[in-house]
Amino acid sequence: MNSIPERDSLVQYPCDFPIKVIGLHHPDFLITMVALAQNFDPAFDGSNVELRPSKGDKYLGITLNFRATSRAQLDGLYLALTGHPMVKIAL
Repeated sequence: MNSIPERDSLVQYPCDFPIKVIGLHHPDFLITMVALAQNFDPAFDGSNVELRPSKGDKYLGITLNFRATSRAQLDGLYLALTGHPMVKIAL
């Protein structure tokens, strides 16, 4: 993976960064995604997420309002999310 040096990034750290995650509407999906975010920021507040079930309730969209402190932290979280078997899409 080609990484952009933090000094060349358009993002100024620290910053609030919304991450949208979509997966099957499973009872453990929200809990699992919050736990993943907390691995990268122990202070992540799991009550500060937005939920959007799909029209047929098969999928659940979650917006994690994440406080990013570095490019490496944000990249690590994205890799963890996209590599998780419950995640269909992470934006």
